[in-house]
Amino acid sequence: MTKISTLLIIAILFVLLCSSRLEKNLLPSYFPKPRYDFASNPFKKDIITLGRRLFYDPILSKNNTLSCASCHSPYNAFAHVDHELSHGIYDRIGIRNAPALFNLAWAPYFMLDGAIHHLDMQALAPLSDSNEMNNSIEMVLFQLNKDASYQQQFKQCFRDSTITGEHFLKAIAQFMLSLVSAESKYDSVMRGDAHFTAQENNGYQLFQKHCNSCHQAPLFTNYEFINTGLAENSAIHDYGRFRITKNENDSFKFKVPSLRNIAFTYPYMHDGRYASLKDVLKFYTTIHTFQKNTDIRLQKPMPISANEQVDIISFLLCLSDNKFIFNSKHTYPKNILKNQ
Repeated sequence: MTKISTLLIIAILFVLLCSSRLEKNLLPSYFPKPRYDFASNPFKKDIITLGRRLFYDPILSKNNTLSCASCHSPYNAFAHVDHELSHGIYDRIGIRNAPALFNLAWAPYFMLDGAIHHLDMQALAPLSDSNEMNNSIEMVLFQLNKDASYQQQFKQCFRDSTITGEHFLKAIAQFMLSLVSAESKYDSVMRGDAHFTAQENNGYQLFQKHCNSCHQAPLFTNYEFINTGLAENSAIHDYGRFRITKNENDSFKFKVPSLRNIAFTYPYMHDGRYASLKDVLKFYTTIHTFQKNTDIRLQKPMPISANEQVDIISFLLCLSDNKFIFNSKHTYPKNILKNQ
């Protein structure tokens, strides 16, 4: 074996070892096995850094005014809180509240209606939506390929200075995959490093009784599409999952969101109609007009008293992951986007 061949093998093994360590560090041992195929897009620090740069760069929008972070702020668990519906290019208003972004390696599909089935493809949806970035992958690649610094960074990551759609999408996907939230008080309790207060524990027991069938731990979602019985928002006429399947039984069904970091991701529901957790619990515990395909688990008001609702909220606050929210590795990369 030649010296060059030996060095090449060592280099390959080193890259694989680094990827393995990154994956193990990002995947909590008590979480289920991720659905994402890391073999097709192994973690690499340089690619995550590139994906982070792209996530915060308004070059992705048609008029260079919006980035992914415009609707997905790191300080709100990568959701937004300043308005009910997402705001897009030319001050256009979307039809949904922007969902939080974390623990995406476990998700079987993306978007509130499940329109996207692979994280590597997810960025194409907001990129091309006329109410969001109103751009095209072809134009984005054209702009990126004119940028010498991006050419250099892509070459470092993928050994090719010509920026392709595949590499662009994989880079953004790697950054989003790195957004793992598993350091809340709940996680500390599960590891035996902390204890719930009496009120938090009572809220936890009530949560398991009334909420756990949809918001299953440790991810606090079962990824189902359900109709919660919310009245139609006549301003947007969003029929949820029906938009994808055209099956009437899927009318007004939306993906069950994770409740992790719920304190940071208000307003709530797919259209942001509720400003507080108190409002959400009021909806689930009072009589209202249910739609014909309302989920059977929600066809009766939940028998939870006002004091018990306070206890549930106390538990939900234990799902806040401050280390994730304020992680400097997730924020705007000032050292890279100097001219933005």
